[in-house]
Amino acid sequence: MSRVDTFNKFIAEKITAGVATMWCAYLFAIIALISLPNAIKSGDTLVIVSWIAQTFLQLVLLSIIMVGQSVSSAKLTQTINETHEASLIELAELKVISAEIQRLIRDLEEKVK
Repeated sequence: MSRVDTFNKFIAEKITAGVATMWCAYLFAIIALISLPNAIKSGDTLVIVSWIAQTFLQLVLLSIIMVGQSVSSAKLTQTINETHEASLIELAELKVISAEIQRLIRDLEEKVK
């Protein structure tokens, strides 16, 4: 990976981490609300609807959706880790049971001889 690619990846990760916060959503909401009075003063329904759709929703929902995805991802990772740990425990138990069954089979084979 070139230095430019490494730098670009670093910048992208930092920006994504920053935008995917509720604080960023609050900041975007404040920025969007700055233009709300002018949209309302215009009295034009199209301008107001455009402000809602293009300014507020796009700006604010971007961060909120990213936060939601981070929360969902963290929950999924936790579930995967818990499932993995439970599977390892069950595997260990099955190994013990298997060893016990093999011991019982050997004992039976010796009694049959």
